[in-house]
Amino acid sequence: MKKLAAALLTVGVFGTILTGCGSEEASSTETNTAGEASAEAGSEAGQAKEESGAKTTYETAKENGYITFATEGTYAPYSFHDDSDKLTGFDVEVAQAIADKLGLEAKFTETQWDGIIAGLDAGKYDAIANQVSITDERKEKYLFSDPYTYVYGVVIVNGDNTDINSFEELKGKDVALTVTSNWAELAESYGGKIVSTNGFSESIQLVIQGRADATVNDNVTFLDYKANQPDANAKVVATSDEATESAILIRKDDSDLQEAVNSVLKELRDDGTLKSISEKYFGEDITVAH
Repeated sequence: MKKLAAALLTVGVFGTILTGCGSEEASSTETNTAGEASAEAGSEAGQAKEESGAKTTYETAKENGYITFATEGTYAPYSFHDDSDKLTGFDVEVAQAIADKLGLEAKFTETQWDGIIAGLDAGKYDAIANQVSITDERKEKYLFSDPYTYVYGVVIVNGDNTDINSFEELKGKDVALTVTSNWAELAESYGGKIVSTNGFSESIQLVIQGRADATVNDNVTFLDYKANQPDANAKVVATSDEATESAILIRKDDSDLQEAVNSVLKELRDDGTLKSISEKYFGEDITVAH
């Protein structure tokens, strides 16, 4: 399943999930090259701060009584506005739970993904809670909390389909996907024949209608879909062995904040809070590795 793992890393945690039911198209979690390129300057600034004896981000947060997180606010079910226009979502609630355990108030800055990492470099907020996938490239320039989301690639078929039970059995089958997506590349690598669509909603409808044999996406996109369409005649028949992990993104010089967040994440995992938040939005626990 090495090529499956490579595809998952290319897609990013939710390169396939978007506001509403989801899509195979690239989404807001694609790598922000320009933002990450500015990290070196941020790292140098952090070193200068340490040398000058200035307060750390965590020390300042404790002094102020609040911690600031960046999030998109347009990325359901992770970060979005509900019917009363209140900011909510899986990532928002996880960040709020972290802040509560730290004895702080969580404040949020809503910003587009394209500039979210550059904003962290510039000190506009303390951390990012927006399904940031853990990659080796990012780990060179930033700190990550322990992961709190694990996402797997899945094969989705009609609920009555008994012919496909693995990625290998996509060979020769019609697979509904956006042709430019990484999932399409993955399906083709297993011999699948791509039926072009405009996104996950269209792809899964073709599968349910019997006009395509399968679609490929990540398990969280499917969970979100089933949460909103519980009677949809579709099922997952194969899941990848490898997971893409997401975590809170923190500046390189804020190791004390990283340690504090990791400590409370463990508490939130042990007391069932993370599981409860996940089940609220997805119907199952995506905060632990399978």
